[in-house]
Amino acid sequence: MPSRAVYASAVVDFDVLVLGGAGVDTIVRVPELALPDSDNLPVPPIRDYVAHSGNGVALGFHALGLRTRFADVLGDDEQGALIRARHAVLGLDGVFIPAPNGTPRSVNLVDAAGRRFSFFDGRHPDGYVFPEDFYLPLVEKAAHVHVATQRTPAVWAAARELGISTSTDVHAWDGEAGWAWPMAGEADLVFLSSAAAADRIDDVMRRILTEGRASVVVATEGDAGCRVLAEWSGPAPLRFPVAALERPAVDSNGAGDAFSTAFMSRWLHGRPLPECALAGAVSGAFACGAEGTHQELIAEADLAAAMARAAPSWGPRLSD
Repeated sequence: MPSRAVYASAVVDFDVLVLGGAGVDTIVRVPELALPDSDNLPVPPIRDYVAHSGNGVALGFHALGLRTRFADVLGDDEQGALIRARHAVLGLDGVFIPAPNGTPRSVNLVDAAGRRFSFFDGRHPDGYVFPEDFYLPLVEKAAHVHVATQRTPAVWAAARELGISTSTDVHAWDGEAGWAWPMAGEADLVFLSSAAAADRIDDVMRRILTEGRASVVVATEGDAGCRVLAEWSGPAPLRFPVAALERPAVDSNGAGDAFSTAFMSRWLHGRPLPECALAGAVSGAFACGAEGTHQELIAEADLAAAMARAAPSWGPRLSD
């Protein structure tokens, strides 16, 4: 299997630039993901958390010790202030400009087993894109760019011209909706969930690999683990299980971002795909043990130790 080291010899200001994808989750804990017959349901305290995918990836990389910069548009509102304050406390390098319609939000229901359902308010106007003079100068100073928004269309050509690797997460894409292909077809490493295309996920992955620019495609499948398809791995995706939980699962918010961040932390250093998948599985399991979104972020030493504990009983399995 070829090495996938991407750090160039040129001096860069930071290892990873994350573009877009910050917001606030309002989490409501419920007994189950179904409405009761009544019109009222007492619930535990409802809390707001700094969240969403780009934010989770940036915070995850930062916790793992990579030099990380996060760039996004934020509203001049309570949610934007909450995001800025959390980044300041954690020491994440953030660069922001005003958002025209305010900061994105979600209301997430979380059941007793930690499963969630999200009502997403993306907030930005249709057709809105980030100003190129905001984010393209940042791309020039990065070793890798993770794109968590479809609102930076010029990033792909700029990164390729500079020889900078890219990644993205198109989440629960069904393989057909047009919004995702400009991202899935352009990134070197693509993450998605199988949720919207469970019976077609292998075909969706193959399309990304054959029609797009990706060399590796990763599909997460919740408690079924993940699938990984690479240019050199054969026609069928490799299947990898989840990692055993080391603490009870209480909230799956942020688990996918924790998975992709840890996977990339190994991929960026050219590590084998099974090691990347193990890192992702361990990090995802860790995230499920904390309430809220991105409230507990696994550090590199803890990730490496947990991977060592999980490795003896973990490994690839045959595809269905």
